[in-house]
Amino acid sequence: MGKIILILGGARSGKSTHALNLAKMQKKVAFIATCQGLDREMRERILKHQESRPKHWRTFEEPRELTELLSRIGNSFDCIIIDCLTLLVSNLVLSGFKEEEVLVKIKDSLAQLRRKKAKVIIVSNEVGLGIVPANRLGRRFRDIAGKANQCAAREADEVVFIASGIPLQLKNLPVGRRAEKNAKNK
Repeated sequence: MGKIILILGGARSGKSTHALNLAKMQKKVAFIATCQGLDREMRERILKHQESRPKHWRTFEEPRELTELLSRIGNSFDCIIIDCLTLLVSNLVLSGFKEEEVLVKIKDSLAQLRRKKAKVIIVSNEVGLGIVPANRLGRRFRDIAGKANQCAAREADEVVFIASGIPLQLKNLPVGRRAEKNAKNK
């Protein structure tokens, strides 16, 4: 079984750059983008992200159905990057999914990822360190995203927090503990 790495941080902290650097040594990389280019500024951001990735990587754009995509791609990649979990949660919340439904989808995706042979790198925003959102939808999103991050952190073998481009190791299971965890999840 592969290794799951969760990379957390704030906006523009260097999360995606760190994920790309971790994956660059892999030959067959699947990059799963959850962002939707709904306006011009977001489409420009997406283009910049695309230009920063090696051309031989395979990009999949999937805003909501991550588990289904993971099933379709099988075990044909050395590395899978999901950028980002936060936007996946946002897309599900804005599509009308309730908290429980979002968390079931996240847990199903994590279970699918645990069965992969590939190194898995999940990028997510730490949304709980800022101000309390002024509206109900913002607070609901923040709460669900926080719970999704907790699910991902529990499942991850390694958790890294990025602050100002500096990676801070929060969790790193030794290989033996990883093997125990993988055996439990079979």
